[in-house]
Amino acid sequence: MQVVLHTGLHETDSDRLFKTLLRNREAFRKDGIAIPGPAKYRQLVSEMLNALGDAVPAPGTRDVLLDSILDDATEHVDRMILSHEHLFSVPKIAFQGGEIYRKADQRLRILRGIFAEDSLEIFIALRNPATFLPALLAATPLSSLNDLLHGLDPMQVRWSHLIERITAAVPGVPVTIWCDEDSPLIWGELIREFAGVEPTHAITGAFSRMADITSQEGMTRFRAYLAERPELNEVQIRRVMVAFLDKYADPSKVEHEFDLPGWDADLVRDLTEQYEEDLFDIGRMPGVTLIAP
Repeated sequence: MQVVLHTGLHETDSDRLFKTLLRNREAFRKDGIAIPGPAKYRQLVSEMLNALGDAVPAPGTRDVLLDSILDDATEHVDRMILSHEHLFSVPKIAFQGGEIYRKADQRLRILRGIFAEDSLEIFIALRNPATFLPALLAATPLSSLNDLLHGLDPMQVRWSHLIERITAAVPGVPVTIWCDEDSPLIWGELIREFAGVEPTHAITGAFSRMADITSQEGMTRFRAYLAERPELNEVQIRRVMVAFLDKYADPSKVEHEFDLPGWDADLVRDLTEQYEEDLFDIGRMPGVTLIAP
């Protein structure tokens, strides 16, 4: 069986993505793709990983886990998609010890062991630290960025370091990465990649992320434009999306304003430039696929 594990990150489009997957669940079921409800496994998986620590999972752990997660008989499922943005940690301890998600590699190594007889894939959304860090702080009871980062300098937040640890912990496991900022343009492609279906597979809600940041008039005109041009391919549709977003995107939904001590335009610029360099490095890592518009 193929096991797809979506691990967040925090403050990306995790919930929206999972809701879109659920909208397509019945259609995917016909192809042997299972999308279990999160209530069936998120707490169970977290408690199991906390209890195991570095211990080796007992024989039969996989079967017990699947019995708890799947509604369908396991032999009728070829691909299972699990989404758990708190898999690495809850937000307030994301930088515990001054390290980015310090338990990420350990937890994925344990899950790799549990699903040793399966084909595991990991999906992770990244986000510009310039907007990620203030948003993550707002999701915690902590009062300052220093409390969140445990002494780590914001400029030391390099996602490539996290991805390097993950690929070293689970060698041979494919890792798919995308930028949360690009989600509106690649939403349909993301859902297809999660499901492992053809690029032409119809997706319900393929433009829902675009609709979140576009005016109602803009989306009405966009859908009418596509309806009149059914011959457009994915590359052409994406160009159309960019054009409509340029004209109809709601600035209040795409601009981020954070009032943090010491958080000035220079730091935001430096973090953004470093983020772009980091993405270039990540895109060149063996075993890592970076989905970009």
